[in-house]
Amino acid sequence: MAAPNTQAKFVEGNLFRHVTVMSLTSSIGLMAVFVVDLVNMLYIALLGREELAAAIGYAGAILFFTTSFGIGMSIGVGALVARALGGRDPVLAREKATTGLVLGFVFGSLFAAVVWLFLWPLVGLLGATGDTAALAVHFLQIVIPSQPLLMVGMVGGAILRSHGDARAAMMATVWGAVATAALDPVLIFGFKLELTGAAIASVAARVVIAWVALQPIRKRYGGFDRPTVGGVIADMGPIWAIAVPAILTQVATPVGQAFVTRATSAYGEAAVAGMAIAGRLTPVAFGVIFALAGAIGPIVGQNFGAGRMDRVRRTFWDGLIFTGVVIVLVSALLFVLRGPIADAFKAEGLTRDLVYLFCGPLALLWFFNGMVFVGNAVCNNLGRPFWSTVVNWGRHTLGTIPLALWLGQTWGAQGVLVGQALGGVVFGLAAAWLALAAIRNPAFPTPRGRAAPPPAPEAEPVASPGERRA
Repeated sequence: MAAPNTQAKFVEGNLFRHVTVMSLTSSIGLMAVFVVDLVNMLYIALLGREELAAAIGYAGAILFFTTSFGIGMSIGVGALVARALGGRDPVLAREKATTGLVLGFVFGSLFAAVVWLFLWPLVGLLGATGDTAALAVHFLQIVIPSQPLLMVGMVGGAILRSHGDARAAMMATVWGAVATAALDPVLIFGFKLELTGAAIASVAARVVIAWVALQPIRKRYGGFDRPTVGGVIADMGPIWAIAVPAILTQVATPVGQAFVTRATSAYGEAAVAGMAIAGRLTPVAFGVIFALAGAIGPIVGQNFGAGRMDRVRRTFWDGLIFTGVVIVLVSALLFVLRGPIADAFKAEGLTRDLVYLFCGPLALLWFFNGMVFVGNAVCNNLGRPFWSTVVNWGRHTLGTIPLALWLGQTWGAQGVLVGQALGGVVFGLAAAWLALAAIRNPAFPTPRGRAAPPPAPEAEPVASPGERRA
């Protein structure tokens, strides 16, 4: 086996290039999974039963909640691994990676068990009733037990990104998406399993993602230590210090989405179907923005570990510039394609109106969600994870519920979605302000007690989308 590669890749070179390459590469993997979710929705729509599309919408809200738990855990592990690599301590990095993987699997199993036991009440809280509720619960009863495998895949991807290997992290999710895309038509239509087939395909994808994510870590980056009870207990504190607030931060998003789902359900299954389509389009259209938080985290972590606060600050600003460029381009594309998108889902009436609304002004407002992602990534990696928690919960409670209720009374289902989007403006600005405060005053002293050295010349050009990394 080749000697493990433990070099910190982000402490030199053009930062905008690092942000661009990491985000674009990571987004391919994310979007591969979300594209398959979108295809699932298309297949279900082709069955011609509105209650199936609505059931996918309700199930998606709960899966969003469980996935957010995994995202939070991976943020905690990734931050500590990146910081250790930036400080040139590969032994510590491997130790944190091992503990993080063990904790991810164990707590992912416990979390999945609790959610599985309370599926009926959870679906009911979202406003689902009758056959639609039964279909949503059936789908989730198959998918939720695979949550521990998803946790392994997500933590593994975070470890790979901490090493700067966004391509390997991407390939794990790409292969998972390929597995789902291959199984979906066979199970849904070939074996006539309909919703059950879609659920089985999702489980298969999680198995593939976990397996593929672990192989590069084992072969290229020193693998894992043999876990011990004492080691896990010793490392649990530092990991949970970031992971717990990061989990709380991530869980805020599905809580806000659950409220929107509940509020939308008052306007009928057509409204829920429209919201479900918008929900499936969002991560596909803005996959690059979703990936940005995971991409910036290792860059911030490595440079902080190396004492380069000048590069940490530049990473923050480059992340915002990158966000603005992506939002403008994607919003223009969605607006041009709004008709064909609605036609593909056979959306009519209110469902079509909601799709058009998403593909218009709501898409532009996603810039402020991007600000939240960038700001939270900076805070998490500088030891201020509870600042991220406050921002995200504020955005999805105070920034969602009052406006969604008020505008929903005026404009119906459209008003609910508009209110949800407008709440992001104030909290996006707040996230940016807190990120700058964290850069000025991180929770930890500058590593090795030294001030950051002056910036080195950075004459490298910005990477094209096809480039891998420096």
